[in-house]
Amino acid sequence: MTTRRESVESQDQASWTAEPLDSTSTPAAATSAFQLVRSRTSLSEKLTEDEQKRDSLSSQVWADADNDSILETLENVVEPVEEISTKRPSWANKTEYLLAQVGFSVGLSTVWRFPYLCFHNGGGSFLIIYVFLMFLVGVPVLLMEMAAGQRMRQGSIGVWKIFCPWIGGVGYTSFLVCFIVGLYYSVLMTWSLFYLVRSFQSPLPWALCPLLENSSQFDPECTRTVPTVYFWYRHMLNASDKIEIGGLPSKDLSVSLFMTWLIICISMIKGLKSSGKMLYVSVFLAYIILFCLLIRSLMLKGAGVGLQNILSAKVRCPPPLMPLIQTGCQGQCGCQSSRGPPCTLSHRLLLVFHLCHGLSVLPLRLHGASPQVPALYSLEVWRRTGNHLFLSLGSGFGSFTAISSYIPRSNNCVADAFAVALLNLLTSVTAMVFVFATMGHFATKNHENCYLKNAEEVRNLVVAGVLPPEVSFPESSYHDISSTYSAWISSYPEEIRNVLLHYLTNCSLSKELKEVMEGPGVALVAFSDIVSVFKWPTFWAIIIFVFLVALGLSTLMGILQGIITPLQDHFSSLRKHTKLLTVGICVSMFLGSLVFVGPSGSYYVNLLDDYWASPPLFCILIVENMAMAWIYGARRFLADIIIILGRPLSPIYRWLWCYVSPFVLLVLFLSTVINLYLKTITYIAWNSTASNEVVQSYPSWMKILLIVLIVVTILPVPIYFLYTLYTVYFPASKTDSRTTVTFEPEAKGDFLESRPRLHKRLGLKMMSKMDKKPGGNLPAM
Repeated sequence: MTTRRESVESQDQASWTAEPLDSTSTPAAATSAFQLVRSRTSLSEKLTEDEQKRDSLSSQVWADADNDSILETLENVVEPVEEISTKRPSWANKTEYLLAQVGFSVGLSTVWRFPYLCFHNGGGSFLIIYVFLMFLVGVPVLLMEMAAGQRMRQGSIGVWKIFCPWIGGVGYTSFLVCFIVGLYYSVLMTWSLFYLVRSFQSPLPWALCPLLENSSQFDPECTRTVPTVYFWYRHMLNASDKIEIGGLPSKDLSVSLFMTWLIICISMIKGLKSSGKMLYVSVFLAYIILFCLLIRSLMLKGAGVGLQNILSAKVRCPPPLMPLIQTGCQGQCGCQSSRGPPCTLSHRLLLVFHLCHGLSVLPLRLHGASPQVPALYSLEVWRRTGNHLFLSLGSGFGSFTAISSYIPRSNNCVADAFAVALLNLLTSVTAMVFVFATMGHFATKNHENCYLKNAEEVRNLVVAGVLPPEVSFPESSYHDISSTYSAWISSYPEEIRNVLLHYLTNCSLSKELKEVMEGPGVALVAFSDIVSVFKWPTFWAIIIFVFLVALGLSTLMGILQGIITPLQDHFSSLRKHTKLLTVGICVSMFLGSLVFVGPSGSYYVNLLDDYWASPPLFCILIVENMAMAWIYGARRFLADIIIILGRPLSPIYRWLWCYVSPFVLLVLFLSTVINLYLKTITYIAWNSTASNEVVQSYPSWMKILLIVLIVVTILPVPIYFLYTLYTVYFPASKTDSRTTVTFEPEAKGDFLESRPRLHKRLGLKMMSKMDKKPGGNLPAM
């Protein structure tokens, strides 16, 4: 679908290339030049009419009732002619395009970080906040980036220069974010690849503690902890005790890192042709494995225990009401404690407040509780949810814009945006069910082990003569101890029961589940633990780590696409050397990633992933949203999407882009910056002496480095703004004469005169480039 403006421009350019000026024929050249000037003057008049129609079209996008009149106006602006073929490559089909978008969006954080945050941030409340923010802000921003790349057919740098030259630097910021994230994200895939290679042996190397050299004893550093954690810190990372203690890159991890970038390079060496085929393998394989893992986890004993905690909202009492709560109340109000004064009206209102706003909140433990607030009303929960939403979706990286620039302009980008967001949500929920079911099995297994230890303790006490023989645990009850243990305890009189409980450990299933979910936040350590619960652990280890490698591969391909596309758009000569460009980028990023495979490399990865990534991304999204909604015009952009779709579109998007999205993004950005300023930034380090994880504070120089890195990443936005300001108010003293004659006519309706000064000058420069390079096209919008 092309506009009349594009058709006229292409005809004019064709005539320009077909009739070059001949220096040997002066009269013919003069006649040709006169005809050229006259044709271009008529072109300006035609463009003026179309521009006025487009502006009037944009101004009408206010309500659904105007859609019919908009489509009638489109009939006069759009002609059903075939789209002009360009040299820009394109995806082989719509499936490859969707696989590229979904593969980039669904990454490693979807698999573990989403369930982990869900458990620790309110359970059902986290899900409600996530879905609410996704449809309120996530989908509109995703649609904005997809539609911009699809309509302009440019990468992140070129798109925003066309939308608003004043904020053209935001494309360079997206480029830097993609580059830096690509450096440390490749290390995450390297870790998965390392575990995958080590999975081809039995028993698994992280299942048992290693023996000391020339000895039959186990390594004492491993015996003081669990084998999976020891393998992670000591065998794979060879982690130092502090971030200040550096060293050379690990040999094994360096080889894995090289293999990672080699796979990426081979996957993208031929551009879209090779990457599209690789996406069939990586994305489909990841979803097939995830489905198999889901079915297997639901078959585990105790899976329902974990699933029951998905929708449970952890209620936290508002701090102003803590004095009231600490006074206690009697049991008839629903409190667990019967101590304290009688239940008053205030107590009843407080309990009703929790019941209404905390989902499943009763009974509440009032005595000894710490000041807490409901998850739905916690700004910290909203901040964490918003951070994860945009880091998980991938908005702001420029990869959505780059991937969409290779799809025809008539593509339905609205349906694609919803499809990508919903598939991301579906994958997150599926992974959450898998993780919760598996952790429920872990908790049930630990709970049964607690019962068994208590039964053995009773037997030892009976043998020692401390307890009478009649309190021994029956041998017949060992086969189903989880159901018989409670009945065995309750069968004794209260006096004997109190004596028993004095010697026994309190076994709580909810406590076991909490301890399991508060285990290592590193996904690889958690998955290495998960493997141990399956039969044939070697087989399932290979399956799980192939799944993680596939997820990392598709996401890293999307990140690299956000780097290659802007470079090829900015330097058109690089399109002829795609292979050389891909190899050069992969080699340079491999060398840059070596800093993350040293003894303290994982601590740098945590610094960037936990504290650096969010502020630049929110800044990018805010600038992009404001530029599109308030400078280019949300109504005009909505009209452009209507032109693409050829059908009405709800004007609700205009209100979301203009008011809701900027406000929510600004709040999230400010809360992230304030939290970064007030909170002490920490990391989890390995203490080799005690063989445990300890929380360490980053040194002051690392804080300065973090601030400098954030500022440098955002700096292209103000720098390019000042550069554009300088070029507008201090123009070049010399102007091309042919450009002046052709595109500065004295006609009253010249379309350039009706534009702002900046657009006019940029239009002149673009037209000048067209004159020097026949066949160039003006932007379609």
